[in-house]
Amino acid sequence: MDIDSESTATSIDENTENFCDNPTRDTLAEGLMGLIKPTVDQLDERLRATRISQLELKQCIESLTEELKKISESQRNYADIEIYVKKLISAKHRVTVLTNILQSTHDRLSKVHQSIEKESLKKKALLEHSIEDL
Repeated sequence: MDIDSESTATSIDENTENFCDNPTRDTLAEGLMGLIKPTVDQLDERLRATRISQLELKQCIESLTEELKKISESQRNYADIEIYVKKLISAKHRVTVLTNILQSTHDRLSKVHQSIEKESLKKKALLEHSIEDL
């Protein structure tokens, strides 16, 4: 008898008829399910929590979208106000230019007035001097 010719391993085909009736396999299956079930339950719970978080996030995004739409609409209304602001700035610029023109005109008139007074004083002095000479 050759040692290599004898095999102690059983094939799968040999044990298929008593697969359901094997108490060792049932115990192993229950043991594996006992080990795997908490992990599966935990994954299931985390999956539910993730779905709830995603729904909450979706609601937040929708709310934010609505707020952004309102802001966008108010920005459009702001554009109308911006036109008036530009008109006010333009009017302010024109008033500043007119104020500068009026100021320079006033300065020139003051110089002319001073020149007239000097000439008047000179002529008056000349008249007084010529009257004295007579």
